[in-house]
Amino acid sequence: MPTICPLGAIRICIYMDDHNPPHFHALYRDRAVQIKIADLSVLAGSLAKRDLRRVLAWAVDHRDLLAAEWAKRN
Repeated sequence: MPTICPLGAIRICIYMDDHNPPHFHALYRDRAVQIKIADLSVLAGSLAKRDLRRVLAWAVDHRDLLAAEWAKRN
């Protein structure tokens, strides 16, 4: 799974040929979350509240990048 961006110890990733809706994965240690790109809602999984807030704040500023990366891979 290609890492789009390391966010400290959290990895932001998008799988090749992944299922819809367009989403990305945030991975931290033994936890993971899938977040829908369109509205940044959590589709599955969980992170600590502090880590999820950090991921969502990053995603707000990088939604165009996420959408472009999704389009390249799917």
